[in-house]
Amino acid sequence: MVYQGMDLRLDRPVAIKVMDPRFSDDPQFLDRFELEARSIAKLTHPSLVSVFDQGTDQHHVFLVMELVQGGTLRELLRERGPMPPYAAAAVARPVLRALSVAHRAGLVHRDIKPENVLISDSGAVKIADFGLVRAIAASGTTSGSMILGTAAYLSPEQVSVGSADARSDVYSMGILLYEMLTGKTPFTGDNSITIAYQRTSADVPPPSSVIAGVPREFDELVKKATARNPDERFSDAGAMASALMAVCEELALPAYRVPAPQRSAQHRTRENLHGAVPPESGPPAPEPDSTRQMTTAPPLSEPNADKSHTAVLPPHAPAPPAVPASSSPPANATQALTHQYPPAELPPTQEGPPLDSARGRRSPIVVLLVVLLIAALVGVAAWWLGSGRYVDVPSVAGLDLVAAESAIAAAGLTPARNGIYRDAEPVDTILGMDPAPGSRIPRGSEVTLDVSLGQPAVPEIDGDVTIDEMADILDDRTFNIVVDDGVFDRVRPEGTVVSLSPSSGTVLAVGSTVTVTPSLGEPVIVPDVRGLSASEARDILTDAGLTISGVREDFDGGIDAGRVADTEPSIGSEVASNGSVTLVVSNAVRVPSVLGRSVNAARDELSQLGFAVEVRQLVNSGSSIVVGQSPSAGSRQSPGGAITVTALP
Repeated sequence: MVYQGMDLRLDRPVAIKVMDPRFSDDPQFLDRFELEARSIAKLTHPSLVSVFDQGTDQHHVFLVMELVQGGTLRELLRERGPMPPYAAAAVARPVLRALSVAHRAGLVHRDIKPENVLISDSGAVKIADFGLVRAIAASGTTSGSMILGTAAYLSPEQVSVGSADARSDVYSMGILLYEMLTGKTPFTGDNSITIAYQRTSADVPPPSSVIAGVPREFDELVKKATARNPDERFSDAGAMASALMAVCEELALPAYRVPAPQRSAQHRTRENLHGAVPPESGPPAPEPDSTRQMTTAPPLSEPNADKSHTAVLPPHAPAPPAVPASSSPPANATQALTHQYPPAELPPTQEGPPLDSARGRRSPIVVLLVVLLIAALVGVAAWWLGSGRYVDVPSVAGLDLVAAESAIAAAGLTPARNGIYRDAEPVDTILGMDPAPGSRIPRGSEVTLDVSLGQPAVPEIDGDVTIDEMADILDDRTFNIVVDDGVFDRVRPEGTVVSLSPSSGTVLAVGSTVTVTPSLGEPVIVPDVRGLSASEARDILTDAGLTISGVREDFDGGIDAGRVADTEPSIGSEVASNGSVTLVVSNAVRVPSVLGRSVNAARDELSQLGFAVEVRQLVNSGSSIVVGQSPSAGSRQSPGGAITVTALP
């Protein structure tokens, strides 16, 4: 049970968490409880509830913690239902940043749920109750017979083997984000066992399947955070916070101040107290021998809230009964607890002049109050317009990325990232910031951190990426681009990227060159038109999706003149659709038979066909008879070729 108290030494309100007395004799519980106090006290973050003190008073074990005036996320969800994405992000962002501090310190929360997310009246979001925190290094020693946590938010590995690490908190944050977006948890059942074991065999559905309009980016964020295999989740809360920040930037989500629940248990307690205690009364004076007095109202937390979903489960056996919260505070101690303020005394009734007369006397007071109120409003407005709306940009020297972003956010500014590829600086190294530290800028303005992305890697070819799109991607990664001639591809459309050299995933130095091979599309095989006339060949090639760019002649000893001897590109080769083809037509001339003719007659006939004639005879006479010829009659020869004839006498 949690009580509100007053630290009389430092004059500050505090929250006092008191454990059930039955646990005071359990050494393991006491060790774990002390570990809680030590673990949180070492952490510092605006979104972590601070621990001030820890101790035991007779049979009561207690923690003294920072008092967050407001309520819980559970109470806010009950009042308002599902949250829009920008509101859910405004809650998840500070929680993840606080958890990242714990994860870096080797601590795991183990019990993330709406009851442990506190929202103050000023809009601050804090994570509380590290009651189940253990060092990551010791998380493997968790008892094999117990599962610690709340059934609706347990990770699969907590249910199956009882172990937990930073990725288990990531899973619970994914469930929490799902609940904020949809108003309910993804798994339901009749008891805690049923709820807990569902997640070992079922994936968390996308929030958009429950609430229309949830952006796809939030579906993907929840999917990755709640992967059943821990290796497929974000490595820790810091990685999930970075992913959430990127989604918010991509969707341009507006800044949002999370409202505290109006009807929270704490607000109701405060109303009850104000109705029972007159303004002039206060807490009782401290006893002479006490150094610190804690005077409290009734418990601020509801001991039976959400009890049906609290799981302390054996991995393969029914759950033991839930332990009721204690209602008996310690007595006669230096730090005493009382359940309520002393009863109020009503002031005696006084007689006075008639009501109208009283009103007349009070009119100047009312006017004065109005004037003072207006003056105060004018003063506040002047302060805000002058210097109140400006803040100083904090210095982040020596901080890591997550801590720097937390410092900027704590100053009332909005952190943003500008990734820069660098060969020398490791990933997430802060290179600079804009505006510079110490600059005075309007509250809520954006402060950009220049962050090293390390050396760039050759990107993956995600779907059908055009050459221009790939050029932009490579340019963003500082690469120079070279486009080669391309290749035919039956899968990639023409003009898209087939391959990269070096291959995707290769890490290169800044400014390296990457060769892009484009697709020429699905190829067309040049059909066989050899021996056909030019017109017949033209029709066939056109039907195949090709165009005729021209016709030229060439000698082919196997094809008659005027017939197609070949194509360019050649027959059977691959050509792009609508590619151009040149027809090669044979100009071969068939050699006629001149046997038995006179030399002069043979010479005339062969010369008319374009052949050069060479005569072999014993007597130089035109009337000699041709008795032989070479090449032989009927063979095909190129125009201008030589024909040798033999004549007698």
